[in-house]
Amino acid sequence: MPLFNSFAISASGMTANRLWLDLISNNIVNQHTAGRPGDSELQPYRRQVPVFSEFLKASSVPGKEHYMGMGVQVPKVLQDSAEPRIVYEPENTLADENGYVAYPNINIANEMVNMISATRAYDASATAFNAAKNMAIKALEIGRGI
Repeated sequence: MPLFNSFAISASGMTANRLWLDLISNNIVNQHTAGRPGDSELQPYRRQVPVFSEFLKASSVPGKEHYMGMGVQVPKVLQDSAEPRIVYEPENTLADENGYVAYPNINIANEMVNMISATRAYDASATAFNAAKNMAIKALEIGRGI
């Protein structure tokens, strides 16, 4: 594998995990964004989740079916299809005629677990990037005769 491919693979992991962290932050910030139950215009925020997939590159050798991993990508971001939490708050301006308000179905504990996972995955990609960089520096030093 060429040296710069390892940089690109690690960078794609960091980029994907940064997006995941951004989505988690959006979910946490919007956990109290209310809506009106049954109203298509005033729906509550929907939790967002990234879909990760591997990025493959086909072999350039004719006759050999071979794919090489080139990193990770996020082809789409899904919205949670879970029903919103319905809370009785008759004083809320978004309450329906029965006094109920719809809130996103976001569990802060799950979001924090996802945040820890995304942070550790980002750190792992950064560590791999730094290891490849240090190997490249050592190879250059060897080539210069240091």
